Amino acid sequence: MPQAPSPRPCYAIKTEVADPRATRFEFAAQKTMYGGRQIAPGDTVFVFASENAGGAGLVAMGIVTAAEALPLLPDLERQTPRVSIEVRRTALAKAPLGRRELKPHADWNDGRPETELNFKFYRQATDKIVGISDAAADYLRAFFR
Repeated sequence: MPQAPSPRPCYAIKTEVADPRATRFEFAAQKTMYGGRQIAPGDTVFVFASENAGGAGLVAMGIVTAAEALPLLPDLERQTPRVSIEVRRTALAKAPLGRRELKPHADWNDGRPETELNFKFYRQATDKIVGISDAAADYLRAFFR
């Protein structure tokens, strides 16, 4: 019996968002961690407006329409890969989810999607694109119903 194709990976980005209600977003030269550099057109991305820049956490879900990896600088020994992406918004968040809601989930080994998101976004406060598990993607989709 043939296997169903695996779904496309999902990602989340935490960064400054000038207009959380925009229908399109452009995010230039974003740091990547936890597989975030693999983001590609057609992937689903959850957009978090960074609290570091006055945002309120999860604001939108969208589809990546363009992604371009920036070349690494040859004169730097250690550097975080960066990617520029464009996103077409498909939905606005209907419930709050940010640092305040995720902070209590700090048992790094409990396997919960809330803990995964807290770890990837708030353990290090830097803005970034991250790859997320199917469980975390399903958890985030609930904020758009």
